[in-house]
Amino acid sequence: MNKQTIIGLLLVVVTGTFAVGSLTSCGGSAAPTGYTAEQVAEALYVALKSDRKVYASKIVNRLVKEEGVIKAHEEWKENKALLLPAQFFREGAEEVDAAEKPFEYSYSLQSTWPLNYENAKKKTPAVEEGLKAVSDPASEFYGKKWVGEEELGGKTYFVGIYPDRAVAPACWQCHNDHENRKPEYPEFKKNDVMGGIVIRIPKN
Repeated sequence: MNKQTIIGLLLVVVTGTFAVGSLTSCGGSAAPTGYTAEQVAEALYVALKSDRKVYASKIVNRLVKEEGVIKAHEEWKENKALLLPAQFFREGAEEVDAAEKPFEYSYSLQSTWPLNYENAKKKTPAVEEGLKAVSDPASEFYGKKWVGEEELGGKTYFVGIYPDRAVAPACWQCHNDHENRKPEYPEFKKNDVMGGIVIRIPKN
């Protein structure tokens, strides 16, 4: 199986999770043989970014903002509403965490300006540095990737942080109008970097 075929399979989205089962098994440890952790992370990012954009713009924005047929709400079960885009992303990440995978990896959506204050407590120094790099307009990494590594639980991880942009009014209006928004948070508009997609893959 050539590289193009493998990466193509990697990018297939299945019910909010991503088809990586066709990659070479590595015993649940590091990235597939023949590919660096960064290459695998970038392929995952393309799938995650695309899925997030489709959900935010073609589902939430269309049904909530344009057609007004349903609401999106943090308490989506109680309110019979759609999940917010960030919640949809987190649900997918939790499904991946619980699934059997051919190699270990994880991902999350983080921001320098979190609306869920619990997320602010989960940032490691590497994630804080990477988020600032990709979301600060004064940074050379603004809107680009930031890569590094960190040690967690005695294991060294590749850490890739990639920009998460405001792709639809449902994204930036929710953040700008949210009751948990702090006064120092920026007023977001289309294409602004609102945070980062954090991908971790063990290096050993």
